Amino acid sequence: SAMAEERPLAAVTCTAPVNIAVIKYWGKRDNDLILPINSSLSVTLHQDQLKTTTTAAASRDFAEDRLWLNGEEADVGHPRLQACLREVRRLARKRRGGSAEDAAPLSLSYKIHIATENNFPTAAGLASSAAGYACLVSALARLYGVEGELSEVARRGSGSACRSMLGGFVQWERGQRPDGRDSLAHQVAPETHWPELRVLVLVVSGEKKPVGSTAGMQTSVDTSPLLKHRAEAVVPERLALMTRHIRERDFEGFGQLTMQDSNQFHATCLDTFPPIFYLNDLSRHIIALAHRFNAHHGRTKVAYTFDAGPNAVIFTLADTVAEFVEVVRRSFPPAANGDQ
Repeated sequence: SAMAEERPLAAVTCTAPVNIAVIKYWGKRDNDLILPINSSLSVTLHQDQLKTTTTAAASRDFAEDRLWLNGEEADVGHPRLQACLREVRRLARKRRGGSAEDAAPLSLSYKIHIATENNFPTAAGLASSAAGYACLVSALARLYGVEGELSEVARRGSGSACRSMLGGFVQWERGQRPDGRDSLAHQVAPETHWPELRVLVLVVSGEKKPVGSTAGMQTSVDTSPLLKHRAEAVVPERLALMTRHIRERDFEGFGQLTMQDSNQFHATCLDTFPPIFYLNDLSRHIIALAHRFNAHHGRTKVAYTFDAGPNAVIFTLADTVAEFVEVVRRSFPPAANGDQ
């Protein structure tokens, strides 16, 4: 192992997916550990369309830790990034237990360089932090030879990042413990479980959102009685129901509950004081369009959900995609900008 310690540079590259919550996470009970006031459930999207790629490198020649986001150098001192780094290094130390013959011969004292990039707009409300921190933690873990439960570490970077550690349908358990050790993500069903399910992202705006999620949810926790009721009385029942719809591949049940939960999340934003508006007129037009489309067909064929931003995520089955996309194009004809 003494020889291996001399390796001048070690680097690993990982990719991670975006996830879209169908039972929303909004509100923390512990800001430092990022522990939620309710459990949540999400669908992991395919990496061909949306992904983060991160390379982490360590070398005894590096003078300081450095970070690049989409080619621009960024602040490596961000508290959440540091928390992830600290946790992975702690796990690496624990795993080595001071043994000399270790398989991960990388000095923990080496500085690291991290380069990360998204193949989609970063602050457009498309869960870039979820993909980003999941990716960072996976890369660091491989760099330091750490295995096992990593969703807890990813959660320390961004709550929803713990859900991006897994594919398919993923539940983030609220957990009971004050130290957060049981606030973890687990897979409800793999991506192979429902091959006909399709996701459309309707990008309403690529602008940075008016109120960031971190600040927004804290204000909601402090001021919204509806949010408290939602977390305690509504979500537990909905999670059980949503899990059943997924297991049974019941699109109507899945779609209706997805829309109801999105609407209630945005109602808690309105119930926050002062109120937070993530949806805009265009978002609301899309909501109306989805309901008209379903009414026309006499059943739920498309379902929308909106996170903390105006962009619509539409769930539907493969056989409905072409028709619905055509309806969207007719309802929102592209401006004369070459349909960019």
